[in-house]
Amino acid sequence: MRNLIKDQSVRIKVAKVVFMYGLFILSVSLLQAQSKSENVLEPVASFGKHMAIGLSVNSKNSIFVSFPGYDGAGDNALLEVENGKRKPYPDKVWNTKGLQGNKKGHFVRIQDLYVDNQDNLWVLDSKPAPDGDIFKSASSHDKTGHFALIKINTKTKQVERVYDFQGLDKAHSALNDVRVDTKKQMAYLSDPGQAAIVVLDLRSGNLRTVLTKSPFTVAGDIVLKYDGKDMVDQNGHPFSSDVNGIALTRDGKYFYFKPINKNALFRIETRYLTDSTLSESALAAKVENMGDVGVTHGLIADDNGNIYLTNSETYSIRYLRPDGQIRVLVKDKNLLWPDSMGIGGDGYLYISCSQLQRQPAWNKGIDKTEYPYTAFRVKLPLP
Repeated sequence: MRNLIKDQSVRIKVAKVVFMYGLFILSVSLLQAQSKSENVLEPVASFGKHMAIGLSVNSKNSIFVSFPGYDGAGDNALLEVENGKRKPYPDKVWNTKGLQGNKKGHFVRIQDLYVDNQDNLWVLDSKPAPDGDIFKSASSHDKTGHFALIKINTKTKQVERVYDFQGLDKAHSALNDVRVDTKKQMAYLSDPGQAAIVVLDLRSGNLRTVLTKSPFTVAGDIVLKYDGKDMVDQNGHPFSSDVNGIALTRDGKYFYFKPINKNALFRIETRYLTDSTLSESALAAKVENMGDVGVTHGLIADDNGNIYLTNSETYSIRYLRPDGQIRVLVKDKNLLWPDSMGIGGDGYLYISCSQLQRQPAWNKGIDKTEYPYTAFRVKLPLP
């Protein structure tokens, strides 16, 4: 009888172990399935042969996409994509080429877009002069570039103000990305042409160019490589960009920035960046090195303090958490030079892919673009 009771006790213990192990395996499987479902790259819009670069999203999940080549056919410089439908934004007039550019209400060459926390769309119209053009896109012999920052209220679709960057070195500038702090009423821009950060006071329109040619804004000697080949132009010169991708935390406290061809990510508190009394050396002393994150292009911050970084060499988007850990959000072969990002009110990160490394300028005159150009989205990580 004792042996029978002992045998039953053993069976019960074994059954419990097997049951708990089964629950563990099921839990792991569910977590893996959930992780996979949250990290799937989803196409949201395609644009044929028209290169899309700038991208941002408002709280109503309207996607704004810009085309530096006027949609490849002279049709549109800026589109709104809503429920799958595309339309010129804010209207057809602004999307009509005009010799007088923004002064007559026409876009010239949009480089970046940014929706602020009040649902204003900031359009960075940036056409560098040949001396400042890092993307080999300059087609004119103008000695100065064209630069403007246009504020559009997405609730009314009205253009509320145009900044023309008086005081900017337009012969060498190549304004690339913009972020706006509505509380401080300041705009921060990366300028790879000058290897500098441009700080624009939105109230007065005055600007300052800071950290020029500093160790934090100048590219390193990293040569980008794709399909086993170096990314070089027809003269054998490697692609290189000084300070390019930037991000502003949602509370406006920190400004993140880095060159493409440099592994380190940097940040600085905006209270120092906006302090005009600080010398260049004093300002440089306030810059923090956040560690190596690899070659990256676009940057953006979410509500939880994560900094997202796109990487074309690894076809991935990673994010730096507030605790300093770096996680992979998504990795997909369709992330061909993931460029600009926007965060919607639906919990998704939206991404444009410019496929810059496949352009003829970097492939001995051969177009290796994989058409159509496509914008994607991926679910944001849980807090």
